[in-house]
Amino acid sequence: MTTTFQTIVLGLGAMGSAALYQLAKRGNRVLGIDRYNPPHTYGSSHGGSRITRQAIGEGLEYTPLSLRSYEIVREIEKQTGEKLLLPCGGLMISNKEGLGTHHIQNFFDNTVSAAEKYNIAHDILEAKDIKKRFPVFNVGSHEYGYYEPEAGLLYPENCLRTQLDLAKSLGATVHTNETVLAFNTTTSGVTVKTDSGQYQAEQLIVAAGPWLSELLKDSHKALAAHFTVVRQVMYWFDIKEHYESFKPGNFPIFIWEGQGDFATRYGMPAVDGPEGGFKIASPSFNEVVTPATVNRTASGAEAEALFQEQVARCFPSVQNKCLRSAVCMYTDTHDSRFVIGRLPGLSSVLIASPCSGHGFKHSPAIGECLADLATTGTSSIDLSGFAIEKAIAAV
Repeated sequence: MTTTFQTIVLGLGAMGSAALYQLAKRGNRVLGIDRYNPPHTYGSSHGGSRITRQAIGEGLEYTPLSLRSYEIVREIEKQTGEKLLLPCGGLMISNKEGLGTHHIQNFFDNTVSAAEKYNIAHDILEAKDIKKRFPVFNVGSHEYGYYEPEAGLLYPENCLRTQLDLAKSLGATVHTNETVLAFNTTTSGVTVKTDSGQYQAEQLIVAAGPWLSELLKDSHKALAAHFTVVRQVMYWFDIKEHYESFKPGNFPIFIWEGQGDFATRYGMPAVDGPEGGFKIASPSFNEVVTPATVNRTASGAEAEALFQEQVARCFPSVQNKCLRSAVCMYTDTHDSRFVIGRLPGLSSVLIASPCSGHGFKHSPAIGECLADLATTGTSSIDLSGFAIEKAIAAV
């Protein structure tokens, strides 16, 4: 027997949970399916914290998504009393020679341009200013910073859990621990086959993250070839003796652009108290994996390398003691951009793409856009910069 819905959402991570909530909010008869029980530790939406910022250096077209996401998160917090956002300030560090990179060239300058265009409060700090305001940062005289007071972090597990709970309270059906085997379009929409049953809907939203290529490899090979899954490791180092300097309010989220052999690094304040450590990672796009093959455990050697290459150079007061680590996956594109839209030739299928390691902050707004596209065919935010046709052309 086939159960019928108006919309089905495949994958209930950052994008999927947001889309499910927004659809349920509109009274849509919606089903969400996930192969695990989110929030879980097998995909891309875990690890206790995710950076959020309003001015987006990856391109001006992202900033409307970030600003709307802030609004949605604060609406949900007010509605539920849940803590989803910690606006602890954000510091982006680059060098005056213009040699830094983060996802794209000119990330720092693009961030400043976005802040100026959208009237986002910010300060430009010289190295001496950074040292005075945040003395644990070992910045060089050739470096400078962009500081955004409303930047901060999101609690990803809380975000997913809260939106899923809201969706269910509004009538959404949620199936967890259920694996999608295939989907096919029909004259009336789309049919989804899983290891537990078969479902039909007018619209399908595929937000499967690192599992997306597997779902598309037969029907849309050119698009699937645009996506690469890479392993990422996050670390928490002991700062107990210096907790006051690393706690929220005294220590911002940061993105420190890479230059030469010095890779980009990013991190968060010690949100788990003096015993929890501070979080730091260095995005890497070299270790290509699949969800089935990824090593979900970080080795002691990996932690040692990260400490020597990043922590010791950037934060000399931190001792070489890794308290814990976590592994997640980025689903990257050739140009590190999002891919959002309808599959070519399939008017009933939307995909919310791999987001190349910088998507979580935008997910509340992307979920709203997906719900609008599925129900009305249009979106209030311009998504043309993320068109699928551009992704295929870039392969």
